Amino acid sequence: MTTGARRSIGWRDRGNVALRVLAGTLGAYLVMALTAALLARTLPMSRVEAVTVATMIAYLVAPAVTIWAFLASGPWRALGGVAGVAGLLAIGAWAAGQPA
Repeated sequence: MTTGARRSIGWRDRGNVALRVLAGTLGAYLVMALTAALLARTLPMSRVEAVTVATMIAYLVAPAVTIWAFLASGPWRALGGVAGVAGLLAIGAWAAGQPA
């Protein structure tokens, strides 16, 4: 392959990857934390058991969010989807109130 046949990577491609990485790392962490908070407040068991189970389930959510961020049809759709899910989880955790 000659050097003239190579495709240069432009700012658009770099921005696409950067937004997906942002959604897949920080977004996944945010969704994981909010999932743990919501589940810890709503699971019908003792507080220690609820927090433990919620944390274990939240660790399964983070890779799923990261994978989805890179499978989304566009970088803005990835960011919007992660932000939407985080917003719904935050509303749910707020509505659940303090754990008993």
